[in-house]
Amino acid sequence: MVKITNDTFLKAAKGEKTAHVPVWYMRQAGRSQPEYRKIKEKYSLFEITHQPELCAYVTRLPVEQYDVDAAVLYKDIMTPLPALGVNVEIKSGIGPVIDNPIRSIEDVGKLGELNPENDITYVLDTIKLLTKEQLSVPLIGFSGAPFTIASYMIEGGPSKNYHKTKAFMYTEPQAWFALMDKLGDMVITYVKAQINAGVSAIQIFDSWVGTLNVEDYRKYIKPIMNRIFSALREENVPLIMHGVGARHLALEWNDLPIDVVGLDWRLPIREAREMGIQKAVQGNLDPSYLLAPWEVIEDKAKQILDQGMEQPGFIFNLGHGVFPEVNPETLKKLTAFIHEYSSWK
Repeated sequence: MVKITNDTFLKAAKGEKTAHVPVWYMRQAGRSQPEYRKIKEKYSLFEITHQPELCAYVTRLPVEQYDVDAAVLYKDIMTPLPALGVNVEIKSGIGPVIDNPIRSIEDVGKLGELNPENDITYVLDTIKLLTKEQLSVPLIGFSGAPFTIASYMIEGGPSKNYHKTKAFMYTEPQAWFALMDKLGDMVITYVKAQINAGVSAIQIFDSWVGTLNVEDYRKYIKPIMNRIFSALREENVPLIMHGVGARHLALEWNDLPIDVVGLDWRLPIREAREMGIQKAVQGNLDPSYLLAPWEVIEDKAKQILDQGMEQPGFIFNLGHGVFPEVNPETLKKLTAFIHEYSSWK
């Protein structure tokens, strides 16, 4: 088994002092890399994730290219849904599309359960391959959160306003909470299987929950998130919460039994801590900066690092994921700068 020789990310996630600020990038594995684009000419996302050797290669490639302090498993948040009986297709240029959307409590009752050893053996095999043979940095596993997954299941695909999801939540509360429980059970089972297979940390993506106000979050979402994270605490790995456009929910996340609050670019790190965020913090460069001249990127990265390093427990990341137009050399240069700047500050 390969030993983790760089545990900087794990230390920072626990709020410990580190020799340099650790960095990884959401969606670092994939779309901006020419090697990945070449693979995608032949294989779909579904086909890549179902081939552990190929999926492991895609996962470890950014670690080798950028020298980041953690790998993140290459897969999609929709991965476990087919096991529940949800027909999901990842359509190019659109995203996840579901042809049997949830409309009633009867639809919720028809959903099956995830059996990791039978349903996602390819995911577990990829994790084992990476952690036993290939990686010397921590591997981050992940899952979508119930609200974000439910939004696809109810809308039938991506949405700009989540009207159907909210309407279902408000008008069918019994069905909504039944769906939250069903998806909560799935997330717990899914994440525990990843941890047992060898991942060192978990990030829960509630990408679209920022569309809710605080009152609705507390009523309709927070109970299931508390249950999920309480169940995962016993696994003794760092737990990260992340969403987009959710600065108004940062203190709600701080209340959850997690280790790291992920921030997007809308909430400066210093302001988050002044608000009362007591956990470790991850973030939060706007990925759009990655298309700017290097001087602009460096200046913004310094601002974020200066704020993040004001106390232990800081992980540098983007506020959202890497997108296809980003030059891999920019990420490599940014990683080197973060390591260098933070090691002598």
